[in-house]
Amino acid sequence: MNRRNTSGKQLVREVLEQAGAALSADRIIQELEGRIDRVTVYRNLEAFCADGLVHRIVSDEGKAYFALCKGCKPEHHRHDHAHFRCQSCERVECIPGAVRPRLPEGYVPASLNYWISGFCAACGVA
Repeated sequence: MNRRNTSGKQLVREVLEQAGAALSADRIIQELEGRIDRVTVYRNLEAFCADGLVHRIVSDEGKAYFALCKGCKPEHHRHDHAHFRCQSCERVECIPGAVRPRLPEGYVPASLNYWISGFCAACGVA
């Protein structure tokens, strides 16, 4: 959908681009430090998801994170990959490579939420 490019949209997108990883709405609001209101952040994230610019990742705790789509084409907008959350620094990243579960014959998946938690390479555990 062709939407108006507002300053609020630009701010939210800039935060996501600079992060280089998925962020929660609360973290985006914190990063913007009152430059736009909470409702505007949520509204822009929803619009980005609808337009295929961002995808929503729901953690095992039910918390939503948002990541910029990289290399997605609107007609092939899929997110069939795993997501990793570091238990130490709490960074959430998309893991490249499609996850293809084996389903019984006749089953057709509509969505996939594959979540892995552990420790990232930067935090590591000795």
